[in-house]
Amino acid sequence: MEQFWQKLTSFAFHRTGEQTFEANATILAQETVDYLQQLVGTPGNNMLLYQTALTHRSVVHDPATPNIIESNQRLEFLGDAVLGLLISDYLFRHFSASPEGELSNTRAKIVNSKSLAGFARTIGLGKHFLLGESADHHNIRESESALADAFESLIGAIYLDKGVEVAYDFVVRHIINHANFKSIVATEYNYKSRLIEYTQSLHLPQPVYTVIAETGAEHEKNFTVGVTCTDKLLGTGSARRKKDAEQLAAREAMERISEESSSEC
Repeated sequence: MEQFWQKLTSFAFHRTGEQTFEANATILAQETVDYLQQLVGTPGNNMLLYQTALTHRSVVHDPATPNIIESNQRLEFLGDAVLGLLISDYLFRHFSASPEGELSNTRAKIVNSKSLAGFARTIGLGKHFLLGESADHHNIRESESALADAFESLIGAIYLDKGVEVAYDFVVRHIINHANFKSIVATEYNYKSRLIEYTQSLHLPQPVYTVIAETGAEHEKNFTVGVTCTDKLLGTGSARRKKDAEQLAAREAMERISEESSSEC
């Protein structure tokens, strides 16, 4: 594993430089600076990254904070990818008997918004959000999507500031060693059932799954499945088993629905 991390940390794109930013270069309270140092394990080099990770989109363009022009959405994009890599690496090494479809489902259970929000609540992340004056502070600090986004953004900030090894250490301490990790992995997480529940709540027809494509030899086919509702394509998924492809299509559909719901908040 050390060689793997050494190769990744040798890439120049993940570093932000060796310049040290003092806490007073940000608007972070000293309490938050101390909290972040304890959370990460070492002092931050670029505290502006961590400030951005904690910045909810309600702050941007708020007259009270004219100097903040970026929320944590870009860092969330990066953190999502970094977290996906680190969890995939862990599952690949520790679940050697699991096929690809099962690994994908297990990863999905770990990195979905509900699980990430739970990890974020354990470390008290919501208390340190930077929010706009007109925002509903209580609801945002308890919001599943806001907590999950900030948690991924924080991982993105750690990765940029400290590198992949420190990011992996954070994931181990606050996800893999979390008290609920084993129960999350063991939970039957059925995206198809969730999607049915969602459509029923809106009095819509049940989702329909259709095989869009089949590739590969007969003994090693790969199926691409699409899921539709009222003729609208909600998501697609590819796997060696149709059932796994359907679950992945339903997962994409639920993630899209969740993102659309979050953007309306």
